[in-house]
Amino acid sequence: MKYLVTGGAGYIGSHMVKFLQSKKNKVTVFDNLSTGKFSFLSKCDFVKLDLLNLKKLDTEMSKNKFDAVFHFAARSIVSESEKKPELYYRNNVLATKNLVNTMMKYNMNNLIFSSSASVYGKPNQKKISEEHKKEPLSIYGKNKIEIENYLKKVGFQYKFKSISFRYFNAAGADKSGKIGEDHDPETHLIPSILKSIKSKKNILHVYGKNYKTKDGTCVRDYVHVNDIVRAHFYGLKKFKNKNCILNYNIGSGHGYSVLEIVRAIEKVTKTNIKLIYKSKRKGDPATLIAKCDKIYKDLKWRPKYQNIYKIISSAWKWHNQ
Repeated sequence: MKYLVTGGAGYIGSHMVKFLQSKKNKVTVFDNLSTGKFSFLSKCDFVKLDLLNLKKLDTEMSKNKFDAVFHFAARSIVSESEKKPELYYRNNVLATKNLVNTMMKYNMNNLIFSSSASVYGKPNQKKISEEHKKEPLSIYGKNKIEIENYLKKVGFQYKFKSISFRYFNAAGADKSGKIGEDHDPETHLIPSILKSIKSKKNILHVYGKNYKTKDGTCVRDYVHVNDIVRAHFYGLKKFKNKNCILNYNIGSGHGYSVLEIVRAIEKVTKTNIKLIYKSKRKGDPATLIAKCDKIYKDLKWRPKYQNIYKIISSAWKWHNQ
């Protein structure tokens, strides 16, 4: 099979490329390398391309016939989205619409879209199901739900098939230790702590300590990156249906507070972390935990990395390479 992976030089995208290649598929990557790393890729067709460049996108899509497209290319820092809403709208909304419209122009179907748990906003239940109300708190979350709604629209009008996966917190790294999470700036909790340890600072800024949680810090659901890409692969079978406009949560179904993650990292790395408390950040819900019954039932998917220590250990191996 022949697949396109946009943003394939990024964190989750590069793991998707590696997984598809392990299944003997032919993979093409579109990435503008604004945040992705070319070194994360091997043995695939690579095109340096920004999805906002409609002329170049049209040229490249006209040359190919992909069986499905995995769309990871996006800006993804929630706090940055509040400061640069126009940049996020262009990169996350307009660029995605360019991709979808070009796919339809050349009679290509089957899009797997990277959505986010940020579409839900403030939870009104302990675990969030796909039916939870969609009231995103951030510009980033609003971008994601706008695209999900657009995919519904073209799905009903033109029979365009899509699956939106709503990630909770992606974490960990491939067992090879050759690809992993490397953002600049780093805003995700686990790699932020590990980078601080590697640089001998051993400091973490904790945003908020009086949330209504077990220890006052935010609680999040962490899911291993390779479990995420495996779910995407399982999703391909749904494209055999005549109509396909689907959405699924991807999470572990378990929540860990910031302090619990810190203690787990201290245990894995045999290091002590100094905590510096700061004020809460805008758009941070106290708790985000996935209810995953739908993906369990429909795709027969369950996370293989159920243990937070294994997730952290895989990330630590990557940071040590």
